[in-house]
Amino acid sequence: MDKKPHWVRREFPPREVSALSLAFLLAAVLLLNALLYLYLNKFYISSGRAETDPGPCPFGYFKWGAVKNCSPWLSCEAIKREVRKLRCVGEGAVKKVFLSEWKENKVVLSQLTNTELKEDFLHGLKMLKALQSKYVVRLLGYCEQQFTILTEYHPLGSLRGLNETLHIPKYKSMNTWHRRLMLAIDYVSIIRYLHSSPLGTLVMCDSNDLDKVLSQYLLTSDFHILVNDLDALPLVNRSAGRLVKCGHRELQGEFVAPEQRWPYGEEVPFEDDLMPPYDEKTDIWKIPDVSNFILGHVEGSDIVRLHLFDIHAACKKKDPAERPSAQEVLDIYRKVLTLLIREAAMPGTREML
Repeated sequence: MDKKPHWVRREFPPREVSALSLAFLLAAVLLLNALLYLYLNKFYISSGRAETDPGPCPFGYFKWGAVKNCSPWLSCEAIKREVRKLRCVGEGAVKKVFLSEWKENKVVLSQLTNTELKEDFLHGLKMLKALQSKYVVRLLGYCEQQFTILTEYHPLGSLRGLNETLHIPKYKSMNTWHRRLMLAIDYVSIIRYLHSSPLGTLVMCDSNDLDKVLSQYLLTSDFHILVNDLDALPLVNRSAGRLVKCGHRELQGEFVAPEQRWPYGEEVPFEDDLMPPYDEKTDIWKIPDVSNFILGHVEGSDIVRLHLFDIHAACKKKDPAERPSAQEVLDIYRKVLTLLIREAAMPGTREML
C-alpha cells in the first residue's frame, strides 16, 4: 500500500504568525501615536509657544535672557543714562528705529519722528504694555515724555527676510515644510491672540499689502514669530455696536478684504464718512496670502497647501460672517501638522493595514 507523501501535509502555524504580526503592527501604531502626541505636546507647551507662559513677570517688569528674576521696565532716566545708540536700522511714518546697546546687550530704541502722529505712537506703546506675552516683542522700557520705546533686539529682523534667512548656510536645515508650517501656526496664533486679547477683539490694521504685513512681525533666533508693530490696532466691540475702519483713505487691491474697499463704484467719489466700518474678519481674509509666503516653495509645501485648501477657501469668503474665526483656522493648521507628521513617520502603514 502506498503511503501518502509527507510534503502534502498542511501546516496552519503561518496564519497564527500573521495574526501575531498584525498585533505587533497595531501595537507599534499605537505606540507611535503616543510618541507623536508627546512630541506635539512638547512642541506646543515646552517650546516657548505654550498657551500660558511659565512664570510670567507682573505688569511693569520683564525677564532678560537666561536671568530668572524679573526687572522693572527702564525709566526715562535709566534709558537716557544706560542706553547708547549705535545706528539707525529703519524708519517709518511714525518712528525711527535705532540698534542700541544696554549693559553690553543689543536692544532696539524707537523714537517718534512725526509729532502729528504722536497719538499713533502712544497707542502703540499702550498696546505693547497691555499685550506683553509670548506673542509680542518684549518691552524693556519707555519714556512717554521723550516718545521713546525700548524693546528686545532680534537679529534675524522682520518676517520679510524669511526666504533670505533660510538660504543662509547656518539656517538651511530649517528650510523644510515642517518648520515653515510651524511658523505659519505662529502667525495664526498671533491673530487668534489679538482677536481674543485681554483688551478685547483687536484688528491688525497696518496690513494693506503683503509687504506691510510681513514688516509688522519679527523672526526670532529660535525660529518663532512675534508681532512687533502695534501702532494701528483698533478695538471691535460688537455689544456696543463699535466696528473699525483702517485709516481714512481709500483702500484698493485684492490683498485687502472686500469690505475694506469702496463699495459704491468709481462713479461715486470716495468719502470717508460714507465708508462702512468692518470687523476682525478682515484679518482672516489675509491669512491665506501670508501663509502662502511663509510656506514658500520647498519639498512638501504643495502637500501642505493641498491640506489647507478648504480652510483657506473659507477664509476668502466674500461675506465676512461666513469666514472662520482665527481659532478655527488655528485648529485646522494644527490638525494638518499632526496628520502630516504622522504620515511622514509611518509611510505605507495605511496600505499595510
